[in-house]
Amino acid sequence: MQSWAGRKPTPPTLRCEYLIGEGVKPEYLNDDKLGRVMDKLFIKGLTEIFFAISTSVMKQFNISLESSHLDSTSMHLHGEYSNKLPSVVFSHSSGIEIKAPQAIEMTYGYSRDHRPDLKQFIIELISSGDGDIPIFLKPASGNQADSSSFAQIFLEYKEHLKKEKIEQAEDENSLLVADGAIYNAKNINLLSELRWLSRVPMTIGLAKELVSTLLSTDFTNSSLTGYYYSVAKSKYGEVEQRWLVVESIERRKSDLRQLEKRISRLKISSLDKLKQLMNSKFNSYQEAVQAVDNLIKQLKYHQLDNIEYLEKQIKVKKEQTTFYQVNALLSENINAIKKAYLSAGRFVLATNVLDEKSLSHDDMISEYKAQQSCERGFGFLKDALFFADSIFLKSPERIEAMAMIMGLCLLVYTLAQRQMRKALSVTESTIKNQLGKSINNPTMRWIFQCFQSIHLVIFDSEISISNITPERQYILSFLPENCRYYYNC
Repeated sequence: MQSWAGRKPTPPTLRCEYLIGEGVKPEYLNDDKLGRVMDKLFIKGLTEIFFAISTSVMKQFNISLESSHLDSTSMHLHGEYSNKLPSVVFSHSSGIEIKAPQAIEMTYGYSRDHRPDLKQFIIELISSGDGDIPIFLKPASGNQADSSSFAQIFLEYKEHLKKEKIEQAEDENSLLVADGAIYNAKNINLLSELRWLSRVPMTIGLAKELVSTLLSTDFTNSSLTGYYYSVAKSKYGEVEQRWLVVESIERRKSDLRQLEKRISRLKISSLDKLKQLMNSKFNSYQEAVQAVDNLIKQLKYHQLDNIEYLEKQIKVKKEQTTFYQVNALLSENINAIKKAYLSAGRFVLATNVLDEKSLSHDDMISEYKAQQSCERGFGFLKDALFFADSIFLKSPERIEAMAMIMGLCLLVYTLAQRQMRKALSVTESTIKNQLGKSINNPTMRWIFQCFQSIHLVIFDSEISISNITPERQYILSFLPENCRYYYNC
């Protein structure tokens, strides 16, 4: 960072140069210029650019890759996005034609934002377990399913690490962590040469059976407060695995509250359906039986008792017509409810690391809990406070470039947060949070809020910063010198 000591730049260019760099003038930053830069970034290769930057950061700040966490999110859009770059573009610097990469598609798909009415694109992100630092980012089409891409993302990620000669890429203890979307027979076979940890979907019969039949006496206390586990073996997809059925006390409390509400809500709904069934008239006995069977299939925590099929007759135009009606009672399905109560707060983790000394049961739980690193990153990208998800661009190529830039914003944010927390930990210091409590793990969001209402003041060509209080100077003391520079500290 170049110093401003002894310099008095002219006011029209001051703010731009002060924030971005000496010689950068406001007229350089117009829509056309930014758009052309985004096109060039796209042609160069967005994933490669992002990875080159993230690996440089990783080396400089000694970020550990003992565990890497993969997840994805959707970003919704407004518009048609019919404009595209030519398939071949001309490079003015080299004088040769360059084939442009294939752009992702802005289309409809499963929306994490609960906006299925809007087109979207996907951001696939791998973050380090050390500080939530984004290491690998790849935009994808809006209709891409996680289950079809996650294994390939991990393989591509490991290949990039090897090309960059990252030592930790060769570390046999490096662990790849993902949510249940990755867990299917095809994916775990593709990842057979890598160490992975994943949640097992409850659509798999054995997992569903384990969480609903294991008794509390089958579980062992974890060293992590509020967690218990039970160990099982599996060979799902012909891959030897260690399964861990985990029970979380806090999650169990929440699940039981939701279960009570769900049972009560379904009882009301089931009674309405039964009333409608009992008021119906059927032309034949078989039709009445079929209607009862259809209702029974819809019942989750309830059942029909004392079912009767009543044959009745009615006169229609002086002719006797026979019809059938159903009479029944609704009661709770004790077995189904018992299984639901046993399942509350439980989930299943799977890994191909069979050696408990290499990856202990408690470490499996800890690493999966750290999967929130990606979710926290997506939370930043979608937070209205940072305006990072305001996407107003006209082509898929530029939207992909914007996704990469959003990832760089997240990289800076998480790195700043990691460094702040590290500085507080090393000096055994704390700062006050929103409630006035002393903490050593503040979020950068809170740090940003602490620095609101600070202004750059220019008077007689002299630069000064307003509202630098002792508390703010104290916080700045934990930031690197190139950050304090902006505040003349």
